[in-house]
Amino acid sequence: MRLSSSQENYLKAIYKLEVGDGIATNQSLAALVEATPASVTNMLRKLTEAGWVEYQAYQGATLTPSGRNEAVTLVRKHRLWEVFLVEKLHYDWDAVHSLAEELEHIGGEELINRLDAFLEHPAYDPHGDPIPNAKGVVRIRQHAIAASEAVVGDRFVVCGVKDSSSLFLRHLDKLSICLGKAYTLIDLLEFDQSAVWTEKDSALTSVSNEVAKNVLIQLTDE
Repeated sequence: MRLSSSQENYLKAIYKLEVGDGIATNQSLAALVEATPASVTNMLRKLTEAGWVEYQAYQGATLTPSGRNEAVTLVRKHRLWEVFLVEKLHYDWDAVHSLAEELEHIGGEELINRLDAFLEHPAYDPHGDPIPNAKGVVRIRQHAIAASEAVVGDRFVVCGVKDSSSLFLRHLDKLSICLGKAYTLIDLLEFDQSAVWTEKDSALTSVSNEVAKNVLIQLTDE
């Protein structure tokens, strides 16, 4: 059975929710795909009948092995296209998601494998999310934590974001926070847990607790 773009989007959304919560509830799925609960239920029943999903009313949906393979392939396509758009066409990282959403539905395995080779097999997309390899293996980033978990004196490198919305990414741009930058947490305000970060011999950056919760970091010894 050939999947429609809408059905592919559902599989990818279920995969994302499974990674985060273990199961995709109707409510969380409806919010993610921006559909009514009734539409979500109808789609889940169709995907279940086709063998892509296992669905139980009032509990939620999980992917079957074939559904997961399809979802991982879509995630791989999406994230490789994001790398291409940022690295080769010089799009800003906040502008590539919607374009990659369109591109992920075109081309087969050969095109994506060629794109992967052309990009020299990147491990992560521009937002720090792991890119599955050609066998569907997802590289799990080791020891990544939310910046809100850091304590005063910690040195760290920004390695990803939990919120990849354009609004949030543009806010990070205004703070000059990007992947690969190294900081030291020098102060944590008791009132609202706002943090003060500094780069080496650089100006201070004030980071709200909400922002810190959505920025992923890796602690370093340097």
